[in-house]
Amino acid sequence: MDGVLLLHKPAGMTSHDCVMRIRKLFQTKKVGHTGTLDPDVCGVLPICIGKATKIVELLTAEKKTYEGEVTLGIATTTEDASGDVVSIKSVERPIARHEIEHVFNKLTGEIEQIPPMYSAVKVNGKKLYEYARAGIDVERPKRNVYIYELQLLDNRQVFAGGRISFRFRVTCSKGTYVRTLAVQIGEQLGYPAHMSHLVRTASGSFTLDQCVTFADIEQHIENGTAHTLLLPIDRALAHLPTYVLSDEEEKKVKNGSVLPALSSMPAHLLMINKQGEALAIYMPHPTKQSYMKPLKIL
Repeated sequence: MDGVLLLHKPAGMTSHDCVMRIRKLFQTKKVGHTGTLDPDVCGVLPICIGKATKIVELLTAEKKTYEGEVTLGIATTTEDASGDVVSIKSVERPIARHEIEHVFNKLTGEIEQIPPMYSAVKVNGKKLYEYARAGIDVERPKRNVYIYELQLLDNRQVFAGGRISFRFRVTCSKGTYVRTLAVQIGEQLGYPAHMSHLVRTASGSFTLDQCVTFADIEQHIENGTAHTLLLPIDRALAHLPTYVLSDEEEKKVKNGSVLPALSSMPAHLLMINKQGEALAIYMPHPTKQSYMKPLKIL
């Protein structure tokens, strides 16, 4: 079977755990996920199966949407609720809604982040969480990410109490650490903070209401209808511009040939045959200006 499975990842499993379970359920080794979700986080996790594993990087590059909660007054080692507490500071004054919205505006657009120590980012060939577990502090590489939208979901006009929590929705680029964003929100407001809850509600054009649970998958396998859960590759890449090939062009594409570029050539072009089957993804040729070359033969 080939296609994209839209999984509602449960809390308590790593993304790798989900891939391993899908391999067993679908009895195939060719399985890959399209963007890591922390174990405590649930939500949209597109899983590529069979030939669809060739498009993992394209789906991973898509922007993501999350709904979460920031808690002010407590910082943790992991920047989320699973870590050990490292800092406590009581929120001694009420915080007005406009203050939070002002911070959200400041953190919208391109921002700089330092990945958390408990993350899979590699430094000198080792993952940061391996250093963290060994008690070794290393310099972490800064990265620029993009926040497309950051919205306060709480209706209160004033937030008061020794510890304050409020819900938010964020749409962001690949590589954004939302738990780090929660810490940055706290810093801007003058308090230690952590991300106390998070759900991924969309990955690219895929939304939570399209996703299936492991219980759904097991039921479909039992009924012999598991194939109906997989989005065909052309539908999974529906966000890309599409080009319908002639019979002659189809033969060339299957052989991985370089072709004349379109007059307005996009960064990625999905090549389909007259039957609607996705055959390849082409990109502008890096050295031959008037030509395009295959990025992926599907």
